[in-house]
Amino acid sequence: MNIQGLTKDYQVVGFISSGTYGKVYKAISTNKNEKRYFAIKKFKAEARNAAPNAQQTGISQSTIREMMLCREIQHENVVKLIQILLKDGTISMVFEYAEHDLLQLIHFHGRTRTRKIPPFIIKSILWQLLNGLAYLHENWVIHRDLKPANIMITAAGKVKIGDLGLGRLIRDPLLPFYSSDRVVVTIWYRAPELLLGARDYTPAIDIWAIGCIYGEILALTPLFKGEVKMESKKVIPFQRTQMLRIMEILGTPTVERWPDLKDYPDYDQLSTFEVKYWNNLLPQWYRTDKTRDPKGLDLLMKLLVYDPKKRITAKEAIQHPFFTEDSNWSTTPFSDHGVQYPERRILPDDSDLPPGKRPLTSTMRQEPKRFKGN
Repeated sequence: MNIQGLTKDYQVVGFISSGTYGKVYKAISTNKNEKRYFAIKKFKAEARNAAPNAQQTGISQSTIREMMLCREIQHENVVKLIQILLKDGTISMVFEYAEHDLLQLIHFHGRTRTRKIPPFIIKSILWQLLNGLAYLHENWVIHRDLKPANIMITAAGKVKIGDLGLGRLIRDPLLPFYSSDRVVVTIWYRAPELLLGARDYTPAIDIWAIGCIYGEILALTPLFKGEVKMESKKVIPFQRTQMLRIMEILGTPTVERWPDLKDYPDYDQLSTFEVKYWNNLLPQWYRTDKTRDPKGLDLLMKLLVYDPKKRITAKEAIQHPFFTEDSNWSTTPFSDHGVQYPERRILPDDSDLPPGKRPLTSTMRQEPKRFKGN
């Protein structure tokens, strides 16, 4: 399969996914001495305006940021940029390939409700995710879009944080965050300070997202699943349902628990809820499964603190007793415990192929493998 704009160094074998940025393909090196797979992210050109035949003028701000950040980042738990390709008026980023993503694993287990993700896998994924995030934060990078679909996992179980399109350097920014990106973080993982209209925020929004992801790994469904609405980047309405879902589990935010609460633009919206006060029910929710490690609850509660100033940091979290007082886990859990997940589906992508040139590769036809874990 030949994709316009790629070099002869890579042979595309299938289509992984697409989004507003462009498309992602699975490719193999054509170098006979290096037969390994890569993920190639091909970006769409930006148009001058919204007209159907508008002239293509360049690449988006998020693309530039992602290229800039990924060129500087080197960590075992952050996806590695291999190469940037500029050809035929298109731009692509070549990344190391991971066979899975966290959303795929959650869906795999969720299809059989009685099949929980094994505790040693949960612990490994969560620690590696926090370890990668600690590296980003220590290097003044805030991710701003952590969610299961953006967390890659290799066949051995190594976690790789991906998709830094919304990433920002937070050391001496040229512009306030809000002036250039008014909507950040997918809504189910969005921190309460963002929901309440924060004009400035800290890496703590990433920590909140990790807490949401941890809850989702346990429940096999989003912990705070509000209504998903189209959001204007000019006018951002108060996301009432999302805030309600958080309050139903964590209780009502109060000035006693969160001293800066009154300073947020949408603070007055909290008084419009019919029930004026809920208690924090997170402990009861966590303990519905008697087999869960009590130390995991303590970590979850520290990740999901309302006040961003009191939220645990990633560096602190990787030293939490939930990880340090248990030796029954590793950073390659799939290979160490004999776990084998089905690889993500690779599909043909017709849009980049000329008519009559749309073959299905053997990779696309393969049957899924069975889960062999405990």
